[in-house]
Amino acid sequence: MEFDDVIMGRRSIRGYQKKPVPKALIREILQLAMRAPTSLNTQPWNFYVVAGEVLDKIRAGNVERNLAGVPHSREFRLGPEYAGAHRERQIGIAIQLFEAMGIERHDKEARQDWILRGFRQFDAPVSIVITYDKSIQGSDIAPFDCGGVVNCLVNAAWSKGLGCVINSQGIMQSPVVREHAGIPDDQVIQTCVAMGWPDDSFPANAVVSTRKSVDEAAVFRGFDD
Repeated sequence: MEFDDVIMGRRSIRGYQKKPVPKALIREILQLAMRAPTSLNTQPWNFYVVAGEVLDKIRAGNVERNLAGVPHSREFRLGPEYAGAHRERQIGIAIQLFEAMGIERHDKEARQDWILRGFRQFDAPVSIVITYDKSIQGSDIAPFDCGGVVNCLVNAAWSKGLGCVINSQGIMQSPVVREHAGIPDDQVIQTCVAMGWPDDSFPANAVVSTRKSVDEAAVFRGFDD
């Protein structure tokens, strides 16, 4: 694909074919993603790539603990709840997804099922857990750089025909993720990316989120025109 085609065509994928992703292809995608810019060349990121039985155990533990009311144990700061325009955009994409899936506002069972899909990492065949070294925890630079590599990761995957969704629901119960993915205590779990071959028949996969315009987001100074 041309670069513009990747950027403009990529969308979050929440429904996947039951088809494995070759390890060699994931290695190729990671190699591309790791060309992401990084502060002072620190390259703080690490990747724990899980599939098969290991991923199934993470799914099961994540769902079980969340349904039991175990408080989340995300290792990154959530901050205050969104408000204003940020909250409006958050609600906007939820409305788009629910409309695509035919989930009515009053349908609590369908809404709960959608939440559980998130806890299961949308039943993707692969999950990539992104971490950074605890020795640099406390600096905003490491999470910033991890965000950069995740952006490159999802775009590199799209260029190879794979779909992804960045999904912090999948690492809500960090002890479960640590145990089954074999993540040592000297790592901070940042987020995870669900990955697989897109299921074109899954309605939510057709959803394209609306974006702010350049005029809304950018301020130009010092230009002649």
